[in-house]
Amino acid sequence: MTGHVLTFGETMGLFRAAEIGGLADVDTARIGTGGADSNVAIGLSRLGVPAVWVGRVGADGIGRRVVRDIRGQGVDARPIADPDRPTGLMLKEKRTPHTTKVWFYRSGSAGSGLQPADIDDGLIEAAALVHVTGITASISESGRETVRRVLAVARSSGVPISFDVNHRPVLWPTGDPGPVYREIAASADVVFAGDDEAALLLGEPITDPAALIDGMHALGPATAVLKRGALGSVASDGGPLVEYPALQVPVVDTVGAGDAFVAGFLAARLRGDGLRDCLTVATAAGAFACMGLGDWESMPRTDELALLEASDPVSR
Repeated sequence: MTGHVLTFGETMGLFRAAEIGGLADVDTARIGTGGADSNVAIGLSRLGVPAVWVGRVGADGIGRRVVRDIRGQGVDARPIADPDRPTGLMLKEKRTPHTTKVWFYRSGSAGSGLQPADIDDGLIEAAALVHVTGITASISESGRETVRRVLAVARSSGVPISFDVNHRPVLWPTGDPGPVYREIAASADVVFAGDDEAALLLGEPITDPAALIDGMHALGPATAVLKRGALGSVASDGGPLVEYPALQVPVVDTVGAGDAFVAGFLAARLRGDGLRDCLTVATAAGAFACMGLGDWESMPRTDELALLEASDPVSR
């Protein structure tokens, strides 16, 4: 491949309870960062794909932490420091060892103020691929307009587009996000969705994976991918369905696993792999993300992918 993958959107500070229990009762928290778009960029970078992230952060310590973390993972971060808005926050608790709850504090945040002019046309035109999420299109009207402009420039320049629906109900307390998601999907070459997200995208209560894939193709994208968690994944390039099972791994935290899956799939696709091989890398990347805490910290590097197949638990 030549060029980079361009991502853009909000990355926030993450405060994670350091022990099992509700936030009303625990005493300590760990500080980190996370955001779907930058998570994908980090996942790609760790897999050897050049990635660029653009986003707004506050002129505050958490904003500086966001930029440090993204750049520290080899991503070309292009932040815009907003002196008038704070960096958004996520709070995460594990009330039980097997459940995670996340709260978002992003109303009026710097990231939600993303503007179409924040992303230079040259970054779009020189990209090997542009990746967008439903989160950026949902967070604010200016975020939605930014997505529309980036898609328009990418299409006119012949740059492929991938779209992860990544629906966040809290961003749609009223209204129907379906028309917004369908508009983006119609411009995309690759679309990722969970089963429920695909049904929302199509505006129909469909549960059959094959019908969901057919409906996603009908919107325009050449490649449709269903992320099904423990049920594995299903994908099509317009031909027969390719199904791939989930890997059985000890699950610590599933937050960020979908972003890791997308990064793995895109990394393999950009180097020319076939659909099954793309799902193989995507599944391994998602499994790695499930085995550790944090939004992106457990995402694998290329030389680590084979560890899930290792028969000897100790290497010397």
